[in-house]
Amino acid sequence: MYPIIFENIYYKKIWGGRDFESFRSNLTEGVIGESWDIACHPNGMGIVKNGEFNGISFEKLIERYGHKLVGDKISVDKFPLLVKLINSKEKLSVQVHPGDEYANKYENEIGKTEAWYVIDAKPGASLIVGTRNCDKATFKKAIEEGKVEDYLNRVKVKKGDCFLIDSGLVHAIGEGVIIAEVQQNSDVTYRVYDYGRPREIHVEKSLDVMIFDLQCKNLSNNQEKQKDGYKEVFLCENEYFHMEKLIVENEYKNESDKDRFYIYTVVDGEGEVTSSNSSLNIKKGDSIFIPATLGEFKIIGSATILMSYAI
Repeated sequence: MYPIIFENIYYKKIWGGRDFESFRSNLTEGVIGESWDIACHPNGMGIVKNGEFNGISFEKLIERYGHKLVGDKISVDKFPLLVKLINSKEKLSVQVHPGDEYANKYENEIGKTEAWYVIDAKPGASLIVGTRNCDKATFKKAIEEGKVEDYLNRVKVKKGDCFLIDSGLVHAIGEGVIIAEVQQNSDVTYRVYDYGRPREIHVEKSLDVMIFDLQCKNLSNNQEKQKDGYKEVFLCENEYFHMEKLIVENEYKNESDKDRFYIYTVVDGEGEVTSSNSSLNIKKGDSIFIPATLGEFKIIGSATILMSYAI
């Protein structure tokens, strides 16, 4: 086993842009809204980019190596996480994701809780995280009257901000940001409001799953802990995944966990991941999959990195 990187899977979106070009040279044509980078889903399947597994799909890799790849406590029937980058030149629709029970009943899918980390943000950029001063009846009336924006909690953001978006929380990404997103491996989204764009709106299902008393705070100010060669910042943990930020100053050492895989997403800087039998150069925008049976490894360089894993 060795640290694995996958081909980027790009998706055109009407709200997308070309800002990934600031750190990538492989963009496809058009306005790119999403890059799925650690993906094992029917709507997007990762293909290994490096090493002896080059050209093999993530799905086939799991079939071949099972728990040796993903870990003893991780299901080999459905990979639990999806990691993507999002670039918004224009604002996304206001949306909400269902929880597991509702998604399973109506979509034959799992629910979608996710976390956002702001990689870059243009001056004045903002996100919508939750509602304010309303309940279900008030919000339903606002939808009917076209006054949804009066009840949305909009916050200005900057590089390094981080938010946990629980299922049931109304949310939206504004113009001019690049987001790293760690989420449950689901592609179920209900649009609540879309600024008059001619796309399908899912009012009934949205109102079914919205939780109006959910709170969402900026996690970027969580305390840093100085370690040997790097700093560590705990960001969030829920029943689906754990996420923390590593600020590698010169060297970060770790060892794989036989119970689970790790994912490292570089949000700034560059470096090198080395293990007993491999070396991989990494840079801003890369996500690296660490197999459960890799063994000892280290990251050398100067980089800010998100570490995530399934619970």
